[in-house]
Amino acid sequence: MARPKVLVFQHVPYEPLGSLDPLLKGAGFRIRYINFGREPESRPTLGGYAALIVLGGPMNSDQIDSYPNLITEVEMIREAVDRGMSVLGICLGAQLLAKALGGEVSRNAVREIGWHDVEMTEAGLSDPVLSTFAPIQEVFQWHQDGMSLPPGADLLASSPASPVQAFRFGQHAYGFQFHLEANGPLIDRWLSVPAHQETLRQEQGSVDPGQIRQQAVSSVGPLEQLSLETFSRWIDRFEVGPRRQRLPSR
Repeated sequence: MARPKVLVFQHVPYEPLGSLDPLLKGAGFRIRYINFGREPESRPTLGGYAALIVLGGPMNSDQIDSYPNLITEVEMIREAVDRGMSVLGICLGAQLLAKALGGEVSRNAVREIGWHDVEMTEAGLSDPVLSTFAPIQEVFQWHQDGMSLPPGADLLASSPASPVQAFRFGQHAYGFQFHLEANGPLIDRWLSVPAHQETLRQEQGSVDPGQIRQQAVSSVGPLEQLSLETFSRWIDRFEVGPRRQRLPSR
């Protein structure tokens, strides 16, 4: 029997699946990356895939003149939800999922970079995937844009800077503003990659890379354990029905 397949939309090389990669492989899934940074004209078909994962990136979801693939991604996310596929959007991916479902994306007043708490809602604490989280849960963040809650979606987590930190639409589509996939090497890479140095320069006085690394000594282990427990639950739900969802009218 052929192994199930997962389609992954990637925008930049330094934002991969992270800790989610070995979990998917360990569960027997084949992973196909679509690297829109290298092939912005790509438009893969969704047939034969069990799930769609849309990763993060430094671009704004409205920068369609510079990144026309963002239009393609929103259209394909809507199609994936309509097919009843399992969908996971992370950071930019969550914002694109929100847009695909009729939500809005806008610039937050402040960037959230580093270790920040999210507060779970009652729906989040009882959610079959995110109920692994504590009522106040520390996670890793790297974003400035935020999103509104799409019509018909359930709010699962929030923070003062980003009222929508996590949401679920139906049973199979999840958006996470935070980076649950982050691990020690990935966090260090984000702090070191040239593409992030201007942002870190702008945030001097409010974001301290040295402090983020120091806090990682005690925080990375619990984050990786939380990632293992949470993503394992998400993978387990690939076979939960019913699969088909009606998208909200636009």
